Amino acid sequence: MSRVLPGRRWRLAVLGGAVLALLAGLLVATTVTAAAADPLISQGRTATASSTENAGTPASAAVDGNAGTRWSSAFSVPQWLQVDLGDTATISRVVLNWEAAYATAFTVQTSANGTTWTTVHTTTNGTGGVQDLTVSGSGRYVRVNATAKATGYGVSLWEFQVYGSTGGTGGCGTANAALGRPATASSVQSTVFPASSAVDGSAGTRWSSAATDPQWLQVDLGSAQSICGVTLQWEAAFGRSFQVQVSTDAATWTSVYSTTTGAGGTQVLTVSGTGRYVRVYGTARGTAYGYSLWEFQIRTGSGGPTNPPTDPPPTDPPPGGTARLLSYNKPAVASTSQSDGNCFECTPARAFDNDPASRWATSSTTGWVDPGWIYVDLGATAGITQVVLQWDPAFARSYQIQVSPNATTWTTIYSTTTGAGFKETINATGTGRYVRMYGTARGTPYGYSLWEFKVYGTGGNPTTPPAMPADPTFPANRLVWSDEFNGAAGSKPDPAKWTIDPGTGQNNEIQYYTNNNNANMDGAGSLVIEARRETAGGRDYTSHRMNTGNKFHVQYGRIEARVKVPKGNGLWPAFWMMGADFLTGRPWPYNGEIDIMEVLGRNTLEGYSTLHAPAYNGGGGYGLKYTAPGGADLANDYHVWAVEWDSKGMTFKLDGTTVFVASKATVEATRGPWVYDHPFYVILNLAVGGDFPGPVDGTTPFPSRMLVDYVRVYQN
Repeated sequence: MSRVLPGRRWRLAVLGGAVLALLAGLLVATTVTAAAADPLISQGRTATASSTENAGTPASAAVDGNAGTRWSSAFSVPQWLQVDLGDTATISRVVLNWEAAYATAFTVQTSANGTTWTTVHTTTNGTGGVQDLTVSGSGRYVRVNATAKATGYGVSLWEFQVYGSTGGTGGCGTANAALGRPATASSVQSTVFPASSAVDGSAGTRWSSAATDPQWLQVDLGSAQSICGVTLQWEAAFGRSFQVQVSTDAATWTSVYSTTTGAGGTQVLTVSGTGRYVRVYGTARGTAYGYSLWEFQIRTGSGGPTNPPTDPPPTDPPPGGTARLLSYNKPAVASTSQSDGNCFECTPARAFDNDPASRWATSSTTGWVDPGWIYVDLGATAGITQVVLQWDPAFARSYQIQVSPNATTWTTIYSTTTGAGFKETINATGTGRYVRMYGTARGTPYGYSLWEFKVYGTGGNPTTPPAMPADPTFPANRLVWSDEFNGAAGSKPDPAKWTIDPGTGQNNEIQYYTNNNNANMDGAGSLVIEARRETAGGRDYTSHRMNTGNKFHVQYGRIEARVKVPKGNGLWPAFWMMGADFLTGRPWPYNGEIDIMEVLGRNTLEGYSTLHAPAYNGGGGYGLKYTAPGGADLANDYHVWAVEWDSKGMTFKLDGTTVFVASKATVEATRGPWVYDHPFYVILNLAVGGDFPGPVDGTTPFPSRMLVDYVRVYQN
């Protein structure tokens, strides 16, 4: 139920980039396939390094499964690269695929905490190339620590691969990790055969493609997983030649299974690979029709998740060690700043307030020039280990991170000419009291603007930011707030729980929300929100909107409602949440909006779940349209919509089936800041007309009713 503020306009930056096509034979990884008992467990995991040569050679490039990308360090030793496996693992093998800048002396080490290290391999006569090392050790973290280098450059790895077993089992699970996960496809034969039907757990629904080659179906597991098995339940339209592929980014794919003699039916495949995304990629059909799968099932090496996984937490703060956030609420200075109707209070301090919905921007009258800069005073000399920049669309293409003891003489500890905007995590080492972003080439015609500029390290004079609530564990089972709507017929919503919200609404809606005239209990356990054709408040239609503002606010947990929606052109029922700071004057969308459920009465076979924030809102919100499980008409019965929300993201569910996953790390890396780590309140309403649902017409029934059986909030 997005709100659009009159007169507010947003600049959009379109980032150019190459579209990568993975052609057969184009890229050959120089590794040896591990035995099934020793799967690759490092690919796609969080990697950090002592330094990076530039933004084009990050630590993550050594664990992305792509032998055409690499990590490279600064031109000195010692240097190290480490990977966080996410859980304690038994390590049996490490493969180092060196670029020409290799290490002659290095150790391979493991650690339980990223601080105390145990050496499992050491050498002083490294030869470069591909070094396949048999090791024996255990730990959550594995690193290669180079102490001597072979060239005048630094050290550089195409790939750093760790093999072993996690979770103490080492076996292949039986649970279907693809069940209910977001699925997409190259094409669909019709809307009756969507990609989601292949991962819904029903052997009576299917995905079916267009009748051409190639075609593919992929599923997003939500985080990097160790993939050990795939089951394909083909319909009669099967794949004769196809591959099963894995990827960390849905762009570069690695084949873990290939055949040219597929026979259809049910194929149970044993595979070995790691990725967040898994797809079946068909290159030759077995019939004149397309490709069609009743079910696409995935098994993981850790036994498979009992609930859909989420992305691993972002890499800031750095794993292990004693580094902490040093820049919070510290004094800041910039080349220029803006504070006007287009960017209110976009001052330097806003980049260091730990508030992702406020930002610094260079002045629109004097600051859209090069260079542009902003620095923070850490209060005392500090050892810098990491800088995190969350860019507004006005980002820097070329910039340096610099340190200084006095804000006069600056030393560069990181430099790039290929900045891409959004979230950039920079592992750089330096010492100073002041840290500066010094931009020399803008990525857009606008100036420079940062939502967040975070500095991590040791020393300084840090101020601890406010503590965040603990993440719930799902399924959350402690009921912390509810309304069961069990009042007598005709009774009104409980004023101790709900605030009635009269008015005209937004988005060119045509109803007037009355002061509680359109909401009553039905005496059978439901609240009835009724839209009527009647005049009030200068409008020809009335309806109802109510919220829990200033009565109940929540941060994290499972928020759910059981709702029966109305059918009819122009009707727009919604169950959603607004950031509680909206009530104290912060305008939309800076406060954040979470749309758990929206349905358009003109098509009650579909629902919507969407997030709105300063960088993505209105028609550009971050969300998904989906069909109900089993193709149900949502107006024919009650359905349970829910969001499971923690500091890593949100999982939206309809009748227990996951319909949309919003990962904090993904949003920050691709859309903009995540503005949902604070309290929100709950809203129920039934809108009439407007930009999104379209107009009412002669077929729209009045009165129309939205029925709510309950609203419940769970934590642990």
